[in-house]
Formats: sequence, C-alpha cells, structure tokens
Amino acid sequence: MATELTSISKGATPDGAGDEQSAAAAVRQMFNSIAPRYDLLNHVLSANIDRLWWWRTARRFRSILTNPDAAVLDICCGTGDMTMALLKHRPVASRPIIAADFAREMLARGARKFAAPSAKHGTAIAVEADALHLPLRAQSLDLVTTAFGFRNLANYDDGLREFFRVLKPGGQVGILDFSEPDGLIGKLYQVYFRRVLPAIGRLICGADGPYNYLPTSVSKFPPPPEMLAMMRAAGFTDVTWTPYTFGIAGLFTGYRGIPPA
Repeated sequence: MATELTSISKGATPDGAGDEQSAAAAVRQMFNSIAPRYDLLNHVLSANIDRLWWWRTARRFRSILTNPDAAVLDICCGTGDMTMALLKHRPVASRPIIAADFAREMLARGARKFAAPSAKHGTAIAVEADALHLPLRAQSLDLVTTAFGFRNLANYDDGLREFFRVLKPGGQVGILDFSEPDGLIGKLYQVYFRRVLPAIGRLICGADGPYNYLPTSVSKFPPPPEMLAMMRAAGFTDVTWTPYTFGIAGLFTGYRGIPPA
C-alpha cells in the first residue's frame, strides 16, 4: 500500500522540474520571488479566512504550547503567520519556537515579525533549513507544525519520516494544508481556484507561475485518506484529518508512538 501511494504522490512537481532536486530549487526560487507580496496575496485570496485556519491549528496544540519547556518547530514557516499564531499560546520566558524555512526571502520577513517584542507571549527564532534535512537531533521535539508548506515538499514520504525522526515519543505533528472539497462547494472552489485566483495573483504579483502552480499543486496533493495512510506508513499513530471551511483546507495530526494519557 505504501509503495503505491509513494508512486502516486511523490512530491511537488513544478513545471520544468525533472527530479527532486530541481523541484526543490524551483519551489525555493518561486517563493523567494513572491515574498514581498506574499502576505497581501494570502489575505486577499483567502478573504482573511487563513487567519482563522492558523488560529484553529494553534488552539489544537495549546496543551503543548502552554508548557514553557516544550520544544516546538514550525517548519516551512514562510513569512511566519502560523508561528505568530502559535506564539499566542506560549508563556513569557518559555523555550523559543524554531521557525524554519528554506526560502530566505520569506524567512527574512518572518524574522522581522518575530523580532517585535511582546510582553504577553513567548519568542521565536528564524532558522534557514530544509524540511527534508532538518538540522535537529532525533527525538528532540514535542511538536512539529507546518501550514501550507508540506504540499510543496519534493518528497512527501521523506518529509513525514523526517518529522517522525525529530519528534520525541508521544510528540505530535500538525500539517495544515489545502484540500479539494466535494459537491457544489467543490465545483465553485474549482472555478475560483483555477480561474479567479491565478488572475488576481497575476494582477498583484505580476507573474503567472506561482499562482498557476498553486491549484496544480493542490490537485496533485494526496486526498485525506491517502495522506493518512502515508502518515501511518511513516510510523505515526492516532492519525486524524479535521476539515476547515467545508474542506477547502484541513489539519492532519498524528503522534510518534502512543498518545500521552
């Protein structure tokens, strides 16, 4: 079963990418190029619903986040909005969240957000790192999150195995990403996602590629049952998918080992 899923859903395949290395390079270059207008585009294209998705995801893990000693990684953090949502649950003087991304221009914008002092919440540190080769010790983290970044990895199975490697026994993973809803909502979503969204992205960003890539990447991303099977194959237990906003997006969760009582 795992072999079949791997062959169907290996990883992101931007136009012109012939292997995993070129796919990763294309994704990095694409996100670096749109970094200056990334936040504006996200909020416009989602009608600010993305803020609700980050908030719900952070709330899901607040039992971990409120522990000041918990070690937390937000990988593929982009410009840091998911990290900022997580920080709202971190106590003052808690262990900093590691916010990592391999697109330097995106990460630089996130770092500026993290640098703003807060008297109420914890802190984050920006680290330039590849999700498939994390510079972290095995079994060193209590929580790994990623928001709308996992879909862009060059190899989904390798990404899941790397997340599993760095989590402590009982640690959790949270993967927030887009999905393709069914029924009438799904049909309306397809029209917006494939026709309206690229046009708006092109108008604001001035480039075709990134916002033509987005709907293509979502259509190639494993549907929830396949993604959950891939997570189990990587070793995760108690895996779940929670749909957000009629299934336009959703949160995948799982544990390394037996969930704590």
